[in-house]
Amino acid sequence: MSSHSIGQILKQLRKERKLTLKSLAELTGVSISFLSQVERGKSSVTLESLKKIADALQVNPTIFFTDHSQTDDLNSIRQQFFYQDLSNGILDASYLPILVTLQPGENEGNAFAHSGHEFLYVIEGTLTVVVDEKKEELGEQQSTMFDANKTHYWYNLTNKPVRFLVVSSK
Repeated sequence: MSSHSIGQILKQLRKERKLTLKSLAELTGVSISFLSQVERGKSSVTLESLKKIADALQVNPTIFFTDHSQTDDLNSIRQQFFYQDLSNGILDASYLPILVTLQPGENEGNAFAHSGHEFLYVIEGTLTVVVDEKKEELGEQQSTMFDANKTHYWYNLTNKPVRFLVVSSK
């Protein structure tokens, strides 16, 4: 999925709610310039920022995800990360399943917290997970679950892609 499609959806939702970039920035803690760049397809958005934006707009983050063709999957290889919505179009579920692919060396981002719980299951590769400054490495077929109110983030510190399932509750 291109960052441009996320930007188009973001802009449409923001305008429907009669929010300015400034007011959305205040609600999310994300800069006005960053939001503008995302809306124009000039900047990629992390799941962390997307979650903050979705919360501020009072929507399920899956609204930003569309069905992916094989072409989109090939294009995503060039991106550092790729998110695939696994919710089957159900927007009012009490949890959000997403398949995440992080390319080698993807270690940018800041720890964040949100309501609910989060479950991670590694399908391929090695995922580094930090929860409340406690670092853990998960290999294939390993999982963890934690209180998402604790600050957390995940990284790919290896030289191979990592694919994992994230299930977040609301």
